[in-house]
Parts: sequence; structure tokens; C-alpha cells
Amino acid sequence: MSRIVLGIESSCDETGVGLVRLADDGTVELLADEVASSVEQHARFGGVVPEVASRAHLEAMVPTAERAFAKAGLTLSDVDAIAVTAGPGLAGALLVGVAAAKAYAAALDVPLYGVNHLAGHIAVDTLQHGPLPKPCLALLVSGGHSQLLRVDDVASGIVELGSTVDDAAGEAYDKVARLLGLPYPGGPPIDKAAADGNPEAIAFPRGMTGPRDAKFDFSFSGLKTAVARWVEGARRRGEEIPVADVAASFQEAVADVLTAKAVRAATESGIGTLVISGGVAANSRLSALAAQRCAEAGIELRVPRPRLCTDNGAMIAALGAHVVAAGRKPSGLDISANPALPVDTIVV
Repeated sequence: MSRIVLGIESSCDETGVGLVRLADDGTVELLADEVASSVEQHARFGGVVPEVASRAHLEAMVPTAERAFAKAGLTLSDVDAIAVTAGPGLAGALLVGVAAAKAYAAALDVPLYGVNHLAGHIAVDTLQHGPLPKPCLALLVSGGHSQLLRVDDVASGIVELGSTVDDAAGEAYDKVARLLGLPYPGGPPIDKAAADGNPEAIAFPRGMTGPRDAKFDFSFSGLKTAVARWVEGARRRGEEIPVADVAASFQEAVADVLTAKAVRAATESGIGTLVISGGVAANSRLSALAAQRCAEAGIELRVPRPRLCTDNGAMIAALGAHVVAAGRKPSGLDISANPALPVDTIVV
């Protein structure tokens, strides 16, 4: 008998509600994926304002859920289990989602699973490409995270191989976009500008790639600073900033480091499949360079479509379905949000 899993995501500035059907054979089918974003409310600040995000979640939660149920042709009584992002993320934003999930679970008398946002970014790939090979390697690149993860089982076994020691890739994109006078969030406008630029115009540094550096960790703070110094130097000399060339050279440096380390980690670990997910996975240069390098190394590359890469409820519903299928114990109604939830804690 198939089961319906409701997923709720509210870790940052997107209110996401997803519905999936878990079949008896363990396959997961996406039924609805509705998202309400508050990004426009944060744009003038150049970044997410936690209090603004929390209030936006409060206003959007019920309408977003109603749209999801209407899209799926389901009612609340059809739900068999609920999964909600318990962390990591912004404390206030997480609490809104967790409170909503508790209310639904209590009213419907169904099990509640507080799950890991980062694991959700991996699980969402199964909605497009089917079951994940065991093991596989995940490169997670989003606004606040750049991580290499060994995934033995998305419901129970994730090991961090490398992470960001300072700025994540997405954070660097936002800060460089601000330097160039491009809008927030910085990923899409830099990607668009880079299409007309020369990626070899400026030799920006590749952070954490020296012989003594941790081989699977990332650092983009130095790259961001290098771009800032280059732009400031050009302005002092009275030169016009070649935005397209700066964007393309910066983007090349980010994609080069991310893909080189991911392919190296997969090769050294003997893993034949790489999954790239998170908002930055939608970047055109990252996906193109990853495809080239994976093909050269004989590694299968899986990248979910852009809508699934960004924060959404579908990814939490998908993870919840895998957790249910694995027979993991429900979290209960006494769970709390954990802004610093470690990636290896998949169910709270």
C-alpha cells in the first residue's frame, strides 16, 4: 500500500511544501512542489534578514500548503507521515516550519520526522533520476554550504569528507555581485554576465588547493577578497570595470575548485557516481565543467533540474519518504529546531 508524505521546508527564505507518494517498492513519486519566496524582501539589504524571513514564513505557510494539496488533488486526511526541516538553518525560520509540522501531525495523528536540510538536497535527486547508487558522492553547493559528502544511504549514512572553512560558494557569489553592482542573489546575474566574458581574462586564485591544504575542504573568502582588490585597483586607476570578464573569471575559479575536488574525492574513494545539488548547482559553468571532468574520469554525473536544486518542500518530502521506507523511528512532537544540525544527523 503506497503512502503519502508531506514535506515542509523553512530553513531560510523559501517556504516550501511538497507531497510525494512512497510506493511499496520504495520508489518515490513527486505529486506537488509549491514554494513561496521572500527573496525580494531581502534584496535591498543584500542578504537574508532572519526576522523578515520568519515573518514571511508565518504568512506563507498555510497558503503554500493549500496550493500543494490542490495541485496534488489530495486532502489532509490522505497524509500518512510528515517530514520537516529541523536544521540546519536560521533559528526563527526553522521554528515556523517545525511548529507547523507539529500542528499538522498532532491534528492528523500521523508520525512526524524532523530531518536534515542538507540530506534533503541529496534525496531530491531521486525524484528525477531514481534510486541513488550505494555509495555515491554528493557535492552540495548552496548559499551557506559547500560540502563533499559520502552517501552510503541517504536515510541513515552520510559522512562529511570536506566542507567550507569560511565563505561558501553561494556567499562568495552574493558578495562579488555586490562589488560589481549586480542584484541579489548574486548567482544568476553573475552567471548571465559571465556568458559574455572571458574566463581567462583575470587569474584569480584557487583557494585551498596547495599541497598542505586539506584536499577536500573549500575556501572562497580569499577569492572574494582577490576580486575586491582587483576591482578597487581598477577604480583607483580610473578604469571602467569589465563586469563580464570579472564575472567569468570569478565563476571559472569557483567551478574549477568545486569540480576538481569533487572528481578527486570520487576517484580516490572509488565511487562512480557524483550528485551535485543545492542552489549553486544550477550554475551553467559548474554543470558544464562537472560534466566534462566526470566524463573524462568515467564518473556518472547526476544534477537535479534547477527547481529541485533550490530550497523546496519536495526535497524534504523525498527525504521523509526514504526515512519512512528505511523504518527509522519518528521524532515525536517534542522535537526542536537545531540551527547547527550536523549533516550526519539525518533524523532528529
